[in-house]
Parts: sequence; C-alpha cells; structure tokens
Amino acid sequence: MDAANRPYRSVLYIPGSKERALDKARGLPVDAIIFDLEDAVTPDAKAAARDTLKAALDQGGYGDKARIIRINGLDTDWGADDARALKDADAHAFLLPKVNSAADVQALADLVGDADIWCMIETPLGVFNALEIAAHPSVKGFVAGTNDLAKELNCRGRDDRLPMMFALQQMLLAARAHGVVCVDGVYNQYLDEDGLAAECEQGRDLGFDGKTLIHPAQVAGANTAFAPTEAEIDLARRQIAAHEEIERSGQGVAVVDGKIVENLHVETALKTLAKAEAIAKMG
Repeated sequence: MDAANRPYRSVLYIPGSKERALDKARGLPVDAIIFDLEDAVTPDAKAAARDTLKAALDQGGYGDKARIIRINGLDTDWGADDARALKDADAHAFLLPKVNSAADVQALADLVGDADIWCMIETPLGVFNALEIAAHPSVKGFVAGTNDLAKELNCRGRDDRLPMMFALQQMLLAARAHGVVCVDGVYNQYLDEDGLAAECEQGRDLGFDGKTLIHPAQVAGANTAFAPTEAEIDLARRQIAAHEEIERSGQGVAVVDGKIVENLHVETALKTLAKAEAIAKMG
C-alpha cells in the first residue's frame, strides 16, 4: 500500500508474547498493529517473546495492516536485544518508548539501520522536544502515550482531556511540521462505547490520524470515527468539480454550499478522497 495514503484509524496493541493473540490479530479489521514487547510482557517472558513474535511475523498473514514493533526502552536490560533480534523481521517500523530527544532516536537507528522509527511521546521532555524528534530522518510516526504522560504531569483524568491538551497539540504540530503520522493515545474504559466515540471524535477534530487501542472491541468505533464520512466525501468531490470547472472556463470563483473553494480546499479534498480509497482497499 502507498505509504503516503496508508490509513491509521485503528492501531491495536497486541502482546508479543501471546501466540493466540498474535494469531487472532490476523483477522481483525485494524489498520495497524503494535506488537508490544514492553508493557504487555513481564520481565521473565521478554526474551522468549522476541522469538514468539519473530515466528509470527515470519508466518505472515497480516495482509495490508501496518506492522509496528514496540521494543523496550534502550535504557532497560532488554531494549537493545529486542532491536538486534528483530531488525530483519517482516515489520514496517520500530516503536521506541519514552523518547525524550532526537538522540534517543539516533541510538535506535544505530541498531536497526535504515528501518523506520515511531516514537512514543509520553514525557514532558518528549513533548517539549517533539519538533526535533519529528525532524529526525528515521522518524515516521508519533504515538501519544497519554497514560504515562498523565502520570508524569500528575494531572487529573477528565473527559475533555483539558490538562494534557497543550501536550497533544504540541506533538501534533511537530508531526505536521515534518510530515509524520500522529496517533492518539488509548482510551482505558474499553467497554465504554460512548466514551470511546467521544474521545475519538475529539482526537479526529484535533487532527490525529487515528487512535491506539487496547481491545478489539474498540476497533469498529475508531475505524468509523477516523474515516471520512459520506458527507465529507461528497463535499470533496463537489469542491474538486467546481474548482475544475472554473479553471476550464477561466471566469469567476468556485463556490460550493455558499463557500469559496480555493486551492487549499481542493488539496484537502484530494486527500480526503485518497484516504477513502485507501480505506476501501483495506477491506
């Protein structure tokens, strides 16, 4: 799939140590999977998890899903060995936790060569240094680590996420400045469909590409929230058509639904249609 248009509506964490979960993930309608060797794997199981995950990736069967491996931090006993063991695995990227600076990214790049790197932005330093992190040539994605960030900030949980709004927007701005994918943090109440829908809508309104998920029950909600609606697709088509008609005639100004259509609107419309097409190909 074209990397520029690949959707990341739903990004599901899967424990890298559990064969059953790794197998079930093959059939889930997610856009991306984070194969987790960090929080989801106990210390005594981390070495074996590398082999389990490598075997699952070698077996394949994940289709067009983006495959991202979250290793342990390089400041732990396991991170460097994770990177070395899986550097040639059939995956699209490595996800590094608690990235504080571009130097952290470079330390992983030194281990995995030209592989793409995603970064967990989940510390105050990571938030403030998000721009330099996004500028690193290996970085292709950001993941908001909202649980760890809330712990670091000592903030209260609120439905509107006001206490961490600056951090969310800071990482989004940095990501957009350098063409990096940016995925929202998890919603912990995995059986609360209404709460998930509200937080997905907020994340989509802010500009996130999708949402990280902790349970398959959350997939449908995220896929719906971060996909273009039928109304948005219809508007995009009409904006493009109106603008093309004005360009052909060389007269007047393109107007759709009482609003002027400029080049920037056409650019957004084209992206909307490309995203809808990519989602359709995902099945």
